[in-house]
Amino acid sequence: MKQLKGKVALITGGASGIGRATALLFAQEAAAVAVVDLEEAGARAVAQEIVDGGGRAIAIRCDVSCQDDCRRAVQQTLATFGSLDILFNNAGIIRRASLLDTTEEEWDRVMAVNVKSVFLMSKYAIPVMAGRAGGVIINTASGWGLVGGRSAVSYCASKAAVVNMTRAMALDHGRQNIRVNCICPGDTDTGMLRDEARQLGAPEEEFLTEAADRPLGRIGAPEEIAQAVLYLASDASSFVTGTALVVDGGGLAG
Repeated sequence: MKQLKGKVALITGGASGIGRATALLFAQEAAAVAVVDLEEAGARAVAQEIVDGGGRAIAIRCDVSCQDDCRRAVQQTLATFGSLDILFNNAGIIRRASLLDTTEEEWDRVMAVNVKSVFLMSKYAIPVMAGRAGGVIINTASGWGLVGGRSAVSYCASKAAVVNMTRAMALDHGRQNIRVNCICPGDTDTGMLRDEARQLGAPEEEFLTEAADRPLGRIGAPEEIAQAVLYLASDASSFVTGTALVVDGGGLAG
């Protein structure tokens, strides 16, 4: 049985990393997928991969920090597939720097992409879901949304905001049968993780080795995080809302 048969999902940051893995997995589970990303070529490649595999997908270029773009992404998804059942607010960026080394422009950009995007996409998706039988929203937070991290003050602040936004949204929209949860991944083998090494001026392999220092002894794969997103998107989690699901190989366990 396909877990998402008949569902329509919109995934931001869908061109790469966790977003791409989730788009492909959702398509395998029979969902129609809107792959949303600022990198249009990457989004188109993922959508085409889904279509070539017999699924349904479209690519939408979108700056998730822009209100008009977010409104258009939801409208285009509706116009193409006739519904919107799952919103995965996954787009995100990181700036590895302490407070004193973070510029105002960098702070504003991290907050815009990581936090404002959740506000904007949800603002336009929720009325659609509420007008139907409900829906599911999953936000990408981070382990650093639950505990602090060094040289990442803007990222930590943004992801903590996502965690508590998730709780507030779950309270506000539960009566509309809209479940809202977030995932808190640990270090995962994505382009963003490797970019952190470059920002810190650290050798990439050394950085990845240090990131693997957790009970399972390795970093995560995007496909593993996607499985957690699928759980929250599916009926398997029908009584789960307002939670932050940690998927980090035990990194926060002790």
